[in-house]
Amino acid sequence: MFRLILPDPEVYEVDLLNSDDDTLVKISQNLGLNLNLDEMKRVKDYFRKKGRNPTDIELQSLGQAWSEHCCYKSSKYYLKKYLLGFKADYVISTTDDAGVVEFDEDHAYVVAFESHNHPSAIEPYGGAATGIGGILRDVVCMGAQPVALIDPLFFGDPETRRDEIPKGVKHPLYLLGGVVAGIRDYGNRVGIPTVAGMVFFDSSYLTNCLVNVGCVGIVRKDSIIPSRVGGAGELIILAGGATGRDGIHGVTFASAELDEKSEEESRGAVQLGNPIMKEPLMHACLEAVEKKLVSGMKDLGGGGLSGAVGEMSLAGNCGVEVWLDKVHLKEERMKPWEIWISESQERMLLSVKPVHVDEVLYIFSKWDVPARIIGVTTDDKKLRVYWRENLIYDMDIEFVSAGVEYCRNYSVEKHEAGGEDDVFDLGNYEETILRMLSHPNVASKEWVVRQYDHEVRANTVLKPLQGRIGFETHGDAAIIKPTDSMRGIAITADVNPWMVSADPFWGSASSFDEMIRNLIAVNSIPHTFVDCLNFGNPEKPDRMGEFVESVKALGWMSKEFGIPVVSGNVSFYNETPYGSIAPTPSLIGIGIAEDIRKCVSSEFKKQGTALILVGETEKEFGGSLYSRINGIQTFNVPKTDPESLKKYSNAMLKAFNQFGILACHDVSMGGIAVSLAEMAFGSGFGFEVSLKDFVELFSESNTRWIVEIDERDAVSFIEFMTEMGCRAEKIGVTGGERLDYGIASLEFDIAEEKWRTGLAGYLG
Repeated sequence: MFRLILPDPEVYEVDLLNSDDDTLVKISQNLGLNLNLDEMKRVKDYFRKKGRNPTDIELQSLGQAWSEHCCYKSSKYYLKKYLLGFKADYVISTTDDAGVVEFDEDHAYVVAFESHNHPSAIEPYGGAATGIGGILRDVVCMGAQPVALIDPLFFGDPETRRDEIPKGVKHPLYLLGGVVAGIRDYGNRVGIPTVAGMVFFDSSYLTNCLVNVGCVGIVRKDSIIPSRVGGAGELIILAGGATGRDGIHGVTFASAELDEKSEEESRGAVQLGNPIMKEPLMHACLEAVEKKLVSGMKDLGGGGLSGAVGEMSLAGNCGVEVWLDKVHLKEERMKPWEIWISESQERMLLSVKPVHVDEVLYIFSKWDVPARIIGVTTDDKKLRVYWRENLIYDMDIEFVSAGVEYCRNYSVEKHEAGGEDDVFDLGNYEETILRMLSHPNVASKEWVVRQYDHEVRANTVLKPLQGRIGFETHGDAAIIKPTDSMRGIAITADVNPWMVSADPFWGSASSFDEMIRNLIAVNSIPHTFVDCLNFGNPEKPDRMGEFVESVKALGWMSKEFGIPVVSGNVSFYNETPYGSIAPTPSLIGIGIAEDIRKCVSSEFKKQGTALILVGETEKEFGGSLYSRINGIQTFNVPKTDPESLKKYSNAMLKAFNQFGILACHDVSMGGIAVSLAEMAFGSGFGFEVSLKDFVELFSESNTRWIVEIDERDAVSFIEFMTEMGCRAEKIGVTGGERLDYGIASLEFDIAEEKWRTGLAGYLG
């Protein structure tokens, strides 16, 4: 089956041509390729036509390129069909490692979003840290300076008892602590602020946590670098950290379910980050870009050299020769296939014209960053890899990089949404509100946020914590000032997995609605979004059905509302023998704040001002906090309509310009009960409103905001919104020492204590 053809270092020929189906499967298993029988047959046919057997490095390359993580073989059919059709003329690129979008006349912003789920479940500190490292590289390789990081995180129930933890699984609180520490240490050390994100707990994440990481950067339009070579005859430079055995089979590991053996068997697939190398690497890359010395650049992420070299060359309509023995190594006697597919961190690939090579190498030397010439582009579409004078890899790039595509079968479980009798008024409003405020999905995330330096670079003009110093509440979105102008970038991260679980279509649409609401709440214009679509095993029709319904909803909302998705990620196989995660299409929304001096925060500003509810409240409790804490099962997830959302959004933006709106906060988890409390906690005083029933108090209907405005402007504001075809009503006033909802009243200090300690109480 295996014949040694190069003894030092070892390269083997693999006998595919004489292998039957069972042997093909065994070869895939023995080499860790994670390719199924049909895929192995396709590889066999390719080499039969070439009249030879493959080498082990060629097969390993195909295992990486054809993994779910790299080629999106289960998702790209539906992504193209439902989500990726809408374009906007201000979008510059959606086909590179990150989305590139016009920011102003001279600048573009760059945004990327990825998952690092499986590595973080195995080694939370290193998995999360290298997730941050990877997303930074995705932005830098476009020639952009990173300006903000975003981290949506999802863990099992923090109250899980130790004896309920399956073998090979870590406790949610251990994972939370390790993940936050990894993001903290990496982000703080490279000096990029973490300004937005979310932390969500649900029992479905017990055996498979999710760590999603996003990054936003800024670049001059004339300095944007594509993720492709510039033509034949260019030299390929590998810069950054040394290549080692860490991260081998990272993408194939991420393209399979976790099990109790993953803790031991897959630890080597987790990369080792080094932020001390990353910072000078970023500086060196950006200096080379600024001096117009680089034709193309790509980070070494999934698949390592195997993925980056092929994709970069194919995108430039070229081939490439690589001299693998020139690669700088961490350890001796690495096999060629290990070098080729290693996902060791802090590495960038640059395509440089010969005339600029010496200057580029000097720049990296000046920054004390290793950089070596490892190859040259050619005028064919062949990828050839040499070890000294020995040709050990020779394949058509299009065959390797095109991958496979499946139109997988799927099924959609339809639930009766139910009627008015599904959800009951259970009374005990005060107790219910306190339970909501202390729930870890609602309670203050200060324990997390304070560990991140969200103000480094001094450009975070609207911070994730807002309000009185030392007693802040959380905001709907952060705003970064990336240039010398007063124009800003608003950033929010949103998804409600409970709603998506109850109804994948309407839950995903609701998550989009919340993303828009958060951008509007700070007085920014929704501009683009990116997604990280986390789902279970796509080979199971019900899991695939959740994905398809979610993509349909996001595509519908995107096109009808009018903002495009410009980049994203699909993470499948978030599943173990104990079950699948809740379907989690996490979103990052980007808005444009035309004048950062006019941005609005969430906390009350004055006592005696009017509180206006904008939007319409319905009896919709599917996936709500009220249903969850009371053990009610209902699938009547809040509905939304993109045309109505756009109408309300435009009206709100006009109102910000016409009225002196003091504070604004969207209504989401926990309904008005939680939204008003959060606004109060940031101000230090309470409110008095008049709500009629539990629906008005706890409903999580979409497209709603609470607006604080001077009493003298309240009538005019309501009249204006009515003229715009929107519903708005005064519900009360700010002030006092209680949270007075009319049908419930709480002491301010007691409620605030519940909210501030709800998560921190688990962490000591």
